Amino acid sequence: MTPPVSDRPDLMAALHPLSQVPDGPVWNRAELADFIAPDTALIEAAVLVGLVPRETGTSVLLTRRTDLLRHHAGQVSFPGGRVESDDADVVAAAVREAGEEIGLSPTQVVPLGYLDPLATITGFRVTPVVATIARDFVARPDPDEVAEVFEVPLSFVLTPSNLVARTVELRGRPRHVLEFVNWEVSTQRIWGVTASILWNLRVRLGGEGSQL
Repeated sequence: MTPPVSDRPDLMAALHPLSQVPDGPVWNRAELADFIAPDTALIEAAVLVGLVPRETGTSVLLTRRTDLLRHHAGQVSFPGGRVESDDADVVAAAVREAGEEIGLSPTQVVPLGYLDPLATITGFRVTPVVATIARDFVARPDPDEVAEVFEVPLSFVLTPSNLVARTVELRGRPRHVLEFVNWEVSTQRIWGVTASILWNLRVRLGGEGSQL
């Protein structure tokens, strides 16, 4: 049986502790310099990077957003959204959003820590909250927000050859965007912010050779 993710000292050491929400600058601000003015106040947001312990190994829970949403329509993403005034903190926001989007109960979530915050071209400062999710969780996606819920093996995410940097033109200039390749479910394109968060997880785990 796969040990609980929280029992993995390499993972726990890689994360910012729950007691210390990272409040420094976002790590990708330079890449977005032409899109977001330096004095722009970013909107606080949080996503839930859910790790599910399976018999075959740990997997990462992802969603595909519906095509009708205002931001990042149709893209693969983590459950999450802006931090509301009545959220106690970013953990509460990530768990609440996961409940609203995919029917995840707070009792099925064990928060572990944080990855490094990053910015999006839509003006959000996103704090990724890493957590374990109960393996008996059954997704109930909100059809207004989520088109599909699926899992990707963490071993796939941590394999260096599965991640490439592509150059795309956005708002009149080239921009480097990360994208996962070689994924067997070809209809799911894991790229952009989601790929960057997963890359950050790999980096914090110790570099390109890290494995769980």
